[in-house]
Amino acid sequence: MTAAIALQAAVVIPILVAALLAATGRWLPRLAIDTLAMAAVLACAGLLTWVLPRSGHPIVVWLGGWRPHGGEGVGIPLVGDPAGVGLALLVTVLSLAALMFSWRYFAEVQAVFHALLLLFVGAMCAFTLTGDLFDAFVFFELMSVVAYVLTGYKSEEPQSVHGALNFGVVNSIGAYLTLTGVALIYATTGELGFAAIGRHLPHVHPALALAGFALVATGFLVKAAAVPFHFWLADAHAVAPTPVCVLFSGVMVELGVYAVTRLYWTTFAGVIPVAAVARVLAVFGTAAAVLGAVMCLQQRHIKRLLAYSTISHIGLLLAGVAVLDSGATTGAALYLVGHAGVKGALFLCAGALLNRFETVDEGELHGRGRSMPLTGALFLVGGLGLAGLPPFGTWAGKAVIEHAAEARGWWWLTPLAVLTSALTAGAVLRVWLGVFRGVGRLAPKGRAPDREDRETEEPMPRLPWTMTAPAVLLLAGAGCLGLAPVVVRAAATAARVLIDPAGAGHPAAAPPVWTMAGTLTGLLSAVLAFGVVALGTTALRWPPGVPAVLRWLRSVHGGHLGDYVAWQVAGVALLGVMLGLPLAGR
Repeated sequence: MTAAIALQAAVVIPILVAALLAATGRWLPRLAIDTLAMAAVLACAGLLTWVLPRSGHPIVVWLGGWRPHGGEGVGIPLVGDPAGVGLALLVTVLSLAALMFSWRYFAEVQAVFHALLLLFVGAMCAFTLTGDLFDAFVFFELMSVVAYVLTGYKSEEPQSVHGALNFGVVNSIGAYLTLTGVALIYATTGELGFAAIGRHLPHVHPALALAGFALVATGFLVKAAAVPFHFWLADAHAVAPTPVCVLFSGVMVELGVYAVTRLYWTTFAGVIPVAAVARVLAVFGTAAAVLGAVMCLQQRHIKRLLAYSTISHIGLLLAGVAVLDSGATTGAALYLVGHAGVKGALFLCAGALLNRFETVDEGELHGRGRSMPLTGALFLVGGLGLAGLPPFGTWAGKAVIEHAAEARGWWWLTPLAVLTSALTAGAVLRVWLGVFRGVGRLAPKGRAPDREDRETEEPMPRLPWTMTAPAVLLLAGAGCLGLAPVVVRAAATAARVLIDPAGAGHPAAAPPVWTMAGTLTGLLSAVLAFGVVALGTTALRWPPGVPAVLRWLRSVHGGHLGDYVAWQVAGVALLGVMLGLPLAGR
């Protein structure tokens, strides 16, 4: 088998098996459904694992044999470079964890969930591997539509429909803007391939190039939940089945950051001023990091709490990418993988609580988690991973990003990373302390219990190994990243090939990870996280004005779709103005 065939098979297999399950699932026993779905994702993971070390020289496959002639072409390429193949492999790993967890998770499935999940996997893998801008939009939309359905999977519950509707409308508006940008770029260059567009853009008027980038990037930033495009994320995570949340927070949102990064380096680098792109990503990322952390601390619903922590950490990821060099991109890759493992495990722990107690309300669960020592231990380790404690991948990624940022003069990125990591980790550790140790304040008296339906057929006094092993493995993988030089070198190679495809094949120097500054900031984040826990378990007197601001933030995130769209329009305008400032000054 050649690498080209393996690359195509990794996209096709999950989609074909999804179609098979959709057609025959109602007659198949549950064991056969689970086995087929797992086998399909395992096959994809095996193929991508085999392709990854061979992708140092990007593997380009022209579907249908439609190769370009004379520098012009209409064919659709798949591009297997280390960044795309590595992300597709991450998709399959998290999908395996989600499928294993769901073996005993759903009372009634009839293969619908498995077919949707496989289609979701296929769309995400194709999105990471396509070298064509229009097909990136097509797979982006396929991924999104399936995600809407998975969010509203429990359609008999009004809150599920509401969360899916908010998700669908906000992301669809972003998709329309992306499609408009694709049309503008095609009209001005006559090309749709990422690399081919990049060759023609220097001959296009700068205003048209800037408008095309702004429109396409907007849709990707909506998927990345960058502020102020982030409102859909917490609503979707609160109601989506827990295994789906693993994929949403672990990799789907990160694909938005990846798409913006690839769009810039492969297509628009050298056409749009570096300072303008860096400013946009830094501002949007910083806003997401701070706002996500503040909202995370205010949550009692554990899945919402984890969702807002995702917004904060994606903000850090965007701010790291904003440095726009290979070192920071290497750190962003490490951070992405580490965050995926930690956040996936934390959502699986939340699912275990939901199954046992029919609620994920922090107050209602106070002290009831003592009977789940393994889940409690995993939650504690996950909180430390969010803090960026060495040797987690989150710590390794931050250490590399901070080193690159300081070299550029961005001294503010280090305190931002320390503070927001401590706040989000502190919120998670507060849940651990209250739910699994019984420490802290109880729920206010007179408050109605926040009950939710179980997703298992019957209560499980003891969790089966299939519901605990995925979280253990994800945390173990995320926790060892800082101790694996081969992973750091692979991330450096992926960053170099993404930024400079012409330099593919040359060895990339791995940036230093175990630096004194990086280790100290990681330890400081963990210490501050426990300080946040200590403050959160006592009665605080806020300075004047702070409670009013917090109430306003909660009201803005109240679930009103009209408000979400209004903020989205404001964000599009802000993005366009910030990108256009250098052009206006000419």
